Amino acid sequence: MSDSIKVLVFGTTPPCTCGRCLQAERQAQLAAKLFPPGEVTVEKHDAISAIGKENHICVTPTIIVAGRKVAVGKVLAADEIARIIAVLLGRNGVETIRTECLGGART
Repeated sequence: MSDSIKVLVFGTTPPCTCGRCLQAERQAQLAAKLFPPGEVTVEKHDAISAIGKENHICVTPTIIVAGRKVAVGKVLAADEIARIIAVLLGRNGVETIRTECLGGART
């Protein structure tokens, strides 16, 4: 397994912004902050972009983690996204990640 994970968030772009799409992107960014810098990257794409078409995006928001669709038409909380990332990285879970990244502090 690679030592970095890419999270793709698909939604709409201005002028037609979707509140749930913005929330999905914020939650993905919060999840990424639970990991060391550079280990998780988050990219926002329009559902009708070329990459959206390549990934067969029909419903927004859609979240793809390491090439796997993990949410379609709904928003996942940051800790849910972080758990998925942790599993893909071979970690025990969010608490392990928080402990590693925050020097033992729990949030």
